[in-house]
Amino acid sequence: MTKADDSQLTKNVIPLKSLLTIKKSKAGRSKGRITVRHQGGGHKQKYRFIDFRMEKMNIPARVQSIEYDPNRSCFIALLAYKDGEKRYILAPQELKAGDEIIISEKSALKSGNRMSLKNIPVGTFVYNIELIPGQGAKIVRSAGNSAQVMAIDGGYVQLTLPSGEVRMVPENCMASIGSLSNPEHKFENLGKAGRMRWIGVRPTVRGSAMNPCDHPHGGGEGRAPIGLRRGPKTPWGKQAYGVKTRKRKKYSNKFIIKGRKKKHHG
Repeated sequence: MTKADDSQLTKNVIPLKSLLTIKKSKAGRSKGRITVRHQGGGHKQKYRFIDFRMEKMNIPARVQSIEYDPNRSCFIALLAYKDGEKRYILAPQELKAGDEIIISEKSALKSGNRMSLKNIPVGTFVYNIELIPGQGAKIVRSAGNSAQVMAIDGGYVQLTLPSGEVRMVPENCMASIGSLSNPEHKFENLGKAGRMRWIGVRPTVRGSAMNPCDHPHGGGEGRAPIGLRRGPKTPWGKQAYGVKTRKRKKYSNKFIIKGRKKKHHG
């Protein structure tokens, strides 16, 4: 069992009650039917309200604490603005309690500061990026991730995303400087089945261990191959590997310059 490095976290801190709400477990069900398999149980959690819009412009904010959030892979930071308001944001790697950050059209290139993409130099790493101005951050929000500014041209900024995709984003969208915290998250080893249950993940049964009526891989005497099919199938008979799931006529296709890296399945 391994655990990510949590030395960045502020010790013995209690989450701010006004920014918490009860998180009801739905166990993967919608209208009483299972729509997402292998979910349920797990430890009781509370949801932290995260400020993804970050519209408090030109008001300095001091970091009060860096905290763990059970709802996401990166850490979060509690900001205390000069006007007295407090908000949670996603914490970058170098941020620590006592630091000061600011949200502005143009500000210093300091980890945690937020500004318009058109004012960020080429080569800078950014996270928490808007796709539509004023809508709030939509992409690059998980632990250790960052995108790189590649070019600024014709009202758009070209970004290389963590997936390898190169995408155009309007230059007046906002982004935060730096890379997100907890980069060791991907190396965590849960170590035992019980720890999976704590985070709300239920057991997964192999399709090949089922009956033919329950899965396309089911049936046969002993260990059986998947038959004459081209490749592995989902329980509903759809191709499982190497299938494009993006809509061919999606409105944002015109903003993608280069597609993401393809994963090869052996």
